[in-house]
Amino acid sequence: MPKLVIFGTGDVAQVVHYYFTHDNEHEVVAFTVDAHLRHADTFLNLPLLDFEDLAATHPPGESLLFVALSHAAVNKVRSSIYRKVKTAGYALASYVSSRATVFDRDAVGENCLIAEGNVIQPFTSIGNDVFLWPSNVIGHHAQLEDHCFVSSNVTIGPHCRIGNHAFLGLSCTVRNGVRIAPETVIGAGAVVMQDTIEQGVYLPPRGILHQKRSDEIQL
Repeated sequence: MPKLVIFGTGDVAQVVHYYFTHDNEHEVVAFTVDAHLRHADTFLNLPLLDFEDLAATHPPGESLLFVALSHAAVNKVRSSIYRKVKTAGYALASYVSSRATVFDRDAVGENCLIAEGNVIQPFTSIGNDVFLWPSNVIGHHAQLEDHCFVSSNVTIGPHCRIGNHAFLGLSCTVRNGVRIAPETVIGAGAVVMQDTIEQGVYLPPRGILHQKRSDEIQL
């Protein structure tokens, strides 16, 4: 079994560990973080190692890495660690759920997470370090560039292009052919009908508190 080291110790790392342990051929053998962030010797009953010393025990060529970090700073924290891991000579694994429908797995880059319930239609490309949480639909001929984060229940229409470091919130919709510019943030539930601007933030109408209580209305 290919040996895998996971970079990170947060919630995302726990989920990634579960996925790789229960639904993948890789053997998770350790976790790693930057030395100044390591405050224990183990995590999830596995060794927790300083990344600066990782090559001594898990050298490139013998172990793969997966950078399991969140979308903090519009995915830039994760992308910076991704680049550091690459510079250190490590190859990066990807996880594609057995419960996802992906017509062309060769079109998925490295350090990608494609969780259960995703439907990725033919002629779609997924860049490097792209995270798709459960139950998204990616239309045919769409392109997701590097370091994107797609939450759950997102619909991306055919021929869309999602730029580097974009963040798409829960249950948002991107109309076919729309280009989402780099570092765009799409809020939960937003419907995007035209191209966005770089670093733009797009929010839907928010829920408004009604003057009546719940026991005063008919449902």
